[in-house]
Amino acid sequence: MAEQTSDLMDRIVSLCKRRGFVFQSSEIYGGFSSCYDYGPLGVELKRNVKDAWWRAMVVQRDDVVGLDSAIIQHPEVWQSSGHLAGFADMLVDCKTCKGRFREDHLPDLDCPNKDKQFKGRKAAQCQQDGLMTDARAFNLMFKTFAGPMEDTSSTVYLRPETAQGIFTNFNNVVTSARMAPPFGIAQIGKSFRNEITPGNFVFRTREFEQMEMEFFCPPEDDEKWYEYWCDARFNWYVQNGVRKENLRMRPHASDELAHYSSGCTDVEYLYPFGWGELEGIAKRGSYDLDAHSKGSGKELSYFDEANKNRYVPHVVEPAAGCDRAAMTFLIDAYNEQEIGDGEKKEVRTVLHFHPRIAPITVAVLPLVKKAGMPERAREMQNSLMEVGMRTFYDQKGAIGRRYRRMDEVGTPYCVTIDGDTVEGDGTVTVRDRDSMAQDRVAFDEVVPFLLQKQREWKRPE
Repeated sequence: MAEQTSDLMDRIVSLCKRRGFVFQSSEIYGGFSSCYDYGPLGVELKRNVKDAWWRAMVVQRDDVVGLDSAIIQHPEVWQSSGHLAGFADMLVDCKTCKGRFREDHLPDLDCPNKDKQFKGRKAAQCQQDGLMTDARAFNLMFKTFAGPMEDTSSTVYLRPETAQGIFTNFNNVVTSARMAPPFGIAQIGKSFRNEITPGNFVFRTREFEQMEMEFFCPPEDDEKWYEYWCDARFNWYVQNGVRKENLRMRPHASDELAHYSSGCTDVEYLYPFGWGELEGIAKRGSYDLDAHSKGSGKELSYFDEANKNRYVPHVVEPAAGCDRAAMTFLIDAYNEQEIGDGEKKEVRTVLHFHPRIAPITVAVLPLVKKAGMPERAREMQNSLMEVGMRTFYDQKGAIGRRYRRMDEVGTPYCVTIDGDTVEGDGTVTVRDRDSMAQDRVAFDEVVPFLLQKQREWKRPE
C-alpha cells in the first residue's frame, strides 16, 4: 500500500469517481452534502461486503437468524429506547468563522477561519479563548410525517440504528424460529443520522447502511460472549484481506461508555486521516429488552425450561457500517507500484481485494476482435457466470492497457482468449492480479483452476 500521505484520500476519491465506485449524490445540481451514490463497481463492492458479513454471521452458524425490520417504526419505540431524550451530540458555533462543530471533535479540528491570525490554531483553542458559543444538545434523528396531516400527532422518525427493530421482535423470533439463548438476530439495513459534522468521504454520512447483530445470552455468560465476538469480528476483517497491522482493538474508557453499557471495544483502522472506528462490540446488558418491556407493557424475557427459571437475556452487539467497511477494504487494498525498467518504468495502481470482496472476479479478454476469439470468450464468460463469478468482458484496446484497467479496479484474474485457444492447443492465458504471473490453462479447466486460486488466496506482502 502507498504510504499514508496527506493526499492519499484525494487519490482514492478520484479513483472512486473515475472508475465508478462512488459518485457525489445529485452532482448535476451541485451535489448534496454528505450523500453519495454508488456506481456500478461500488454497488458490487458493497454487495460483496454484505454477503461476506451475512455468510459469516448467519449462513455459517446455527445460532444466528436474520431479520429485516421497518425503517419507520412506532414513535414510542424511540421514546422507550431513549433516543428521543438522549440521542444527541453537543453542538457549538464559532463566533468568528460561523462554523458549526461537535464539541467532542474540537481537539482534532484545525480552525477553518482563513484569517492569518487563526492559521495553525486548533478549534479547541478558539473555545478556550471564548470564541465558541456554549454547547447545546442537538438531536440526531430525522423527523418526517406519516399520513396526510403534518402535525405533532403524525410525527415519525427515520431509524438512527437497526438494533431497536431487533429488540421489539425478540418474542416473535423466539417463538417462530424456536430459538433459545445463547442466540443472535442479525440485520442489514439503512439508518439515518443528522450528523453535525459529516466528512472524510463515506466515513461519516447522514444516510448509511448498517450490519448489526444482537446476541442474546444468559446474564452470567455475557463476558464470555463479549470476548468471543471481539475476537471474531477482528478476525473477520483479516480473513477478508485487511492487513492486521492496520487494525487494532480499542476498549472504551469508563467515561466513554453509554449509561447502559458495561463494556465496549472498537475495531479501529488506520485511515489516511488517522485511527478511526470501523466496528463496535458492546455489552448492552438487558437495558433494551427492559426498556421496551416497560414501554410496551409486553414481557420480553425467556423461560428456561431446563432450569425452570425466567430471565431477561443480556445482549452483546457487534455493529458495523457497510459503507465504512467497504471504504476500509478499498483503502487497505490500494497500492501504487513501480514496475518495469528504464524508459518502460511505470506506476501501476492496483487494488489488492480479496477475491470474494472484489467487485469483478474475472475479466474475460479476447486478444483481438476476430478469428473466432470473441465467440470463445463469450463461452468462457458464460461458464464463469454459471458458478457465480462476477465477470467483465472487454475487447477494446491493447491487452496491456486492459490489464491495467482491471488492476486499478481490483479484478483478481484475467482470462485472455488468443489464437492458441481457437486454433492451437485450446489453452487460455490466466493472469494473476497480485503477482502478474501468467499461466496457460486448458479452456475446460479454467473454472476449477480459478475456484482453487480463490480458496488459496493470500494477501501479498
